[in-house]
Amino acid sequence: MYAKKFQFDIQSSYSPEEIYQKALKRKDELHKEMYTISVSLWNKYMGKKPVPDDSLLTVRVMIDYLSSKHVSRDSFQQAIETQIPELEKFVSDKNLIYLDPKKPLVVRKEPAYMAGVAGASISAPGPYDKDANTFYNVGSLAGWTDERAESYLREYNHYILQILSIHEAVPGHYTQLVYSNQSPSIIKSIFGNGSMIEGWAVYSERMMLESGYGNNEQEMWLMYYKWHLRAVCNTILDYSVHVKNMSEKDGLHLLMDEAFQQEAEAKGKWKRCSLTQVQLCSYFTGFTEIYDLREESKTKLGKAFDLKKWHEQFLSYGSAPVKEIKTLMHDLNN
Repeated sequence: MYAKKFQFDIQSSYSPEEIYQKALKRKDELHKEMYTISVSLWNKYMGKKPVPDDSLLTVRVMIDYLSSKHVSRDSFQQAIETQIPELEKFVSDKNLIYLDPKKPLVVRKEPAYMAGVAGASISAPGPYDKDANTFYNVGSLAGWTDERAESYLREYNHYILQILSIHEAVPGHYTQLVYSNQSPSIIKSIFGNGSMIEGWAVYSERMMLESGYGNNEQEMWLMYYKWHLRAVCNTILDYSVHVKNMSEKDGLHLLMDEAFQQEAEAKGKWKRCSLTQVQLCSYFTGFTEIYDLREESKTKLGKAFDLKKWHEQFLSYGSAPVKEIKTLMHDLNN
C-alpha cells in the first residue's frame, strides 16, 4: 500500500526503497561533512577545549553553540520581513532567475486557523487569480512558555532562519508558484505535484549557497547541512515508520541524535509522520531528481549551460512531476 501511494502521490522515477537507500547514504555523507566543518571551527569557538571522540557529539556541541545566536521572540516576523529584499537582491545580482516585481509577497502573522500546523508557510494564489498577493505566513510565539520559545528560536536560529526564507519565499515556493501560474497548462498549475514543489524549495537552498549566499561561511554551511538533514531524515522516518514499523523512541532518536533537532521540532515531526504517509518523502525525492537533472544538463551542455535559463525553463512547465519535466526539457533541447 505504501509503495502504491508513493507511486501515485510522489510520481518519482525512483521507488520508495530506492529513495530510502539514497537518503541513508546522504545522511552518512552529511555527518562526515558536518564533522569536518565542526573540527575546523572548534578552536574559534571552543578554544582549548578538547574535541570529543564521538564525531556526532562534536557536531552537536558546535550546532548547540551556534544555535544560541537567534532573534528575540518578539522580532521573529520582523527578521523575516527584513530578509526578503536581501534575498531578492542576491538573486538579482547573481542573475539566478527572473523575479517579477509585479507579483507581491506579503509577510503576515499566520491566520488563527493555520496555527499549530507549520511554523512558516506560503499561501499562493492560483492561475485564475494570478495578480493576488502571495502570503508568507509566520507562526506566532505568543502564549508560549519561555522554554518552548527558546527551543523553537534555537531551531530557527540566525542561520537557519535565512535558509527557511529561501525555502518558503525567494527563490523557493513563492518564486516557483509565480512561475507555475504562468504555465500555459492550467492542469499543471492547479494539480501541482508536491514532490516537485517541495523539491524545488529544497533545491533552491543548496543552489543559493553554491552561488555564494552567506559568503561561504563555514557556520552557514554547517547549519545548511543540519537543515538539509531534515529533508533527508523526513524520508528515512516516513519509510521506517510505515514500512519497517519504527517505534516512537527510535524515531525521536533519529531526529534528535542524528539530525540534531530540538525536542519540540522532533516531537512535532513524529506527530506529523503518525498522521500522514508518503508526503514527508517529497522533499528529498524532489530535490534529488531536480539536482540530478541539473547536473546532467550541465554535463550535456558544457560551456553552453546557463543556470538562469535552465531555472526558467525548468519552472516554465508548471508544477508537474520532475520526471515529466525532464522528458519535456529533453524533447525541447534535442
